[in-house]
Amino acid sequence: MKKIARFLTLALAMSLMFAFSAQAEQPAIKIGIIQLVQHPALDASCQGFLDALKDGGYVDGENIAVDFQNGQGDQSNLATIADRFVSNQSDLILAIATPAALAVAGKTTDIPILATAITDFVEARLVESNEVPGTNVSGTTDMAAIDDQIGLIVKLVPEAQTIGVMYNSGEVNSVVQAELAKASIEARGLTYVEVTVTNSNEVQQGAERLMKECDAVYLPTDNVLASSMPIVYGVSVEAKKPVICGESGMVSGGGLATIGINYYNLGYQTGEMAIRLFEDETLDVSAMPIESQTEYDYSINATVAAEIGLTIPDDLVEFTFEME
Repeated sequence: MKKIARFLTLALAMSLMFAFSAQAEQPAIKIGIIQLVQHPALDASCQGFLDALKDGGYVDGENIAVDFQNGQGDQSNLATIADRFVSNQSDLILAIATPAALAVAGKTTDIPILATAITDFVEARLVESNEVPGTNVSGTTDMAAIDDQIGLIVKLVPEAQTIGVMYNSGEVNSVVQAELAKASIEARGLTYVEVTVTNSNEVQQGAERLMKECDAVYLPTDNVLASSMPIVYGVSVEAKKPVICGESGMVSGGGLATIGINYYNLGYQTGEMAIRLFEDETLDVSAMPIESQTEYDYSINATVAAEIGLTIPDDLVEFTFEME
């Protein structure tokens, strides 16, 4: 009996040891990432976020467990993903783009949410103010230097008198940017023309209309348009008209130029915010101010410039690249 007792005691000790060992090997922090749709800018934001975590010592499969989900631009998918993260009791959620952030913010007021690639957190009703969010949401804004972008149109196409703007009327961020663009265009004494779309199926018709009526076109950072740049590119080249974009991923996709946000850096900055949350137990996401970038990058598509017959000014040549 003593031998059996010793055996049982040893077996129990070994079981507990393995259990504790298995528990120790489990990642300590569960991070859910919900991305509206796949396109270069949002992909870059996600990668920047993950790289910041890695550089800070947080590695997927070691001390964090990352659950990445792509909403594929569908609201029902976003709702399902949000439910998944809440059910799994994620420790932190990264939301990439406004619809993704709204989906998760509508499902939980307890789990900290960091959001990126969002133009106006207040306008989207995700926070009470940029300085003190007052909710379980904070993050980084991709508000571009829109006046500078309109100024870039004037620099590249000084003879332009009519500027067209196309945007998704169902996306709060896009509406805000379009209003700022209109103010900047009209302040320069130029004529403003707008076309709104609600999905990618409407982009070609909208682009064709603007190319006929306008000397140049401006596209804000807009998820529908970012996903439809091959369409815009085709129409632009055929009409020989320049398209200035809100961010560099859209330029790589067939736009002419931008001076805008670096989305990788924006995601990296969001990752640094996450690290501060992980490492400071006294820090509450509701008190973390919305952060923004202060430096912007030129990006000029030399391939498109050649195809539409536009000469790049000498002082901007260093920012050109050839489209793949």
